[in-house]
Amino acid sequence: MKVLAAMSGGVDSAVAAARAVEAGHDVTGVHLALSRMPGLFRSGSRGCCTVEDSLDARRAAGLLGIPFYVWDFSAQFTEAVVDDFVAEYAAGRTPNPCMRCNERIKFAALLDRALELGFDAVATGHYANVEWAADGTPELHRASAWAKDQSYVLGVLTTDQLRHAIFPLGDTPSKDLVRAEAERRGLSVANKPDSHDICFIPEGDTRDWLADRIDMEPGEIVDTDGQVIGQHDGALAYTVGQRKGLNLGVPAADGRPRFVVTVKPATNQVVVGSRADLDIVEIAGARFSWAGNDPVISGIAETTDGGFTAFDCEVQIRAHADPVPAIAENIDGEIVVRPNVPLSGVATGQTAVLYVGTRVLGQFTIDRTVGANVLV
Repeated sequence: MKVLAAMSGGVDSAVAAARAVEAGHDVTGVHLALSRMPGLFRSGSRGCCTVEDSLDARRAAGLLGIPFYVWDFSAQFTEAVVDDFVAEYAAGRTPNPCMRCNERIKFAALLDRALELGFDAVATGHYANVEWAADGTPELHRASAWAKDQSYVLGVLTTDQLRHAIFPLGDTPSKDLVRAEAERRGLSVANKPDSHDICFIPEGDTRDWLADRIDMEPGEIVDTDGQVIGQHDGALAYTVGQRKGLNLGVPAADGRPRFVVTVKPATNQVVVGSRADLDIVEIAGARFSWAGNDPVISGIAETTDGGFTAFDCEVQIRAHADPVPAIAENIDGEIVVRPNVPLSGVATGQTAVLYVGTRVLGQFTIDRTVGANVLV
């Protein structure tokens, strides 16, 4: 099989490419240049896609004896990921740029070009697995090691994209084993730190970065009763669940910490409340996709006039969050999920990924939430 290996310059993608070669595939390596003016070097775990990263990827490809190219995807990345990130914050939502990058760059723009060039599949260093249903439909499943499982950030993949996706690391029990394998193979990235921060904000200060791109106006911080208890210098830089940096002038009656409950762009207000006010009993969204057969074809739900009936599942709202048992249904084209226990600190714009066992059923962008104490 002719495979295009996406090589970020990190250890995971290098070992994934090596395993694809070892499996007998005809492998070509490619590094995506996502910035027209990349930094020269990374600083620990901050940033990625630097000149250093591209050179590390090239060295790994050379050691593996495979062709290697750098493809300029900076224009697509800016429009599909960076501009979307800014627009979502400007609308008072909290986006997930890694999800958008996987959805629109690595498994849309990259895969489309790969197929046009005659490749059969794209291999990445993500920790996840593709399995096949009885009818031959691909399904996305968790990796064998839940501590490193990355199926959440791949939940945006469609059935057609999964047909052309290879994840060679999915059955590896731990990241330490991947690093040890990289060292045995002589890969110089064996001990390179992982990148954890938003790649296009390498300094790590999202608030300061946004302030250069969104008009920020001072406004009121209010409690859940609408009483003014402080002032902010830009509501759009706050996110649900935030505790630090509120600078409240009026202490809570019970003396306990307060958190951002919601951001209201229309009135330029930040609403704060107690930890209990963060509890969410329902989330919903109309922008959804299925990673394999949908719930009806999968046999776990039945069709209705407006969508499909309720079914048991688990919902995960962050990459490193624990999955929570829930009931999901489609009501008039909107996925509605009610967790068995309240979710905490959910913001609109986040991605909710639905699981049935180890299988990723699909995902949706959260458009609205219902709080246990407050309608958000």
